[in-house]
Amino acid sequence: MPETTHKPIPAKKPKWLRVKLPVGKKYTALRSVVDKYELHTICTSGSCPNMGECWTEGTATFMILGNVCTRSCGFCGVKTGRPETVDWEEPDKVARSIKLMNIKHAVITSVDRDDLTDGGSIIWSETIQAIRRANPSITLETLIPDFQGNTTNIDRLLAAGPEVISHNLETVRRLTREVRIQAKYDRSLEVLTYLKKQGQKRTKSGIMLGLGETEQEVIETMEDLAAAKVDIVTIGQYLQPSKKHLPVNAFITPAQFDKYREIGQSLGFRHIESSALVRSSYKAQKHLE
Repeated sequence: MPETTHKPIPAKKPKWLRVKLPVGKKYTALRSVVDKYELHTICTSGSCPNMGECWTEGTATFMILGNVCTRSCGFCGVKTGRPETVDWEEPDKVARSIKLMNIKHAVITSVDRDDLTDGGSIIWSETIQAIRRANPSITLETLIPDFQGNTTNIDRLLAAGPEVISHNLETVRRLTREVRIQAKYDRSLEVLTYLKKQGQKRTKSGIMLGLGETEQEVIETMEDLAAAKVDIVTIGQYLQPSKKHLPVNAFITPAQFDKYREIGQSLGFRHIESSALVRSSYKAQKHLE
């Protein structure tokens, strides 16, 4: 049985994890819009290492339903606690901002809202509809929570018709209880399976490496995703958001990421991204090709 303990490693990151600081006119313009309209992006709340690159290219991942999550995952930099009341003007705010940014493909995600009967699915649906009204030619990816497996709430997302619906496993089965404290590995697989059975054309999921998983466990996770008919998979390196979060157990080498990509391709995924700095929304527009 593989060890489950997380042992911190030296703080110095390998050279393949170095990223450029956010710069450029496009980045500054997007930062201005996000600040002006008090928008929440997972880019900032989740301390994404690709924020500079993505914002410079004119893309961003918006986080709706506030910036306080009802779950306390050990890997996530988003705040945990009691969320504020739902902002019913949020769908129009996000839609207007996307239009101002001239974004052609938008990624929307959210905190978990287990405090709400609908899990936030009504705001999700209204946000998608508002974005499409303001931006008729846009394509959308939605990175959704598990909605505690409630299919009524999931159906609202399906009815709104995003081109891609994504839900992340985040880690291997054995580490799920420690990494995603209130989540369940099989429930997430059931959500992904349900989406495909209901006719969703493109489904997507992602995992992080470096939390103590073994190679065989990663392969088994990819096999589970293939069995759920998931189309797109992202695999990246876990980076500790703060000292309060789970420590990094290992820095995975580029060669190992390449190996996982080859294995994923052999399993038949339509598209697989596998490298250290990959995050679930990285190069998201490519996943529609």
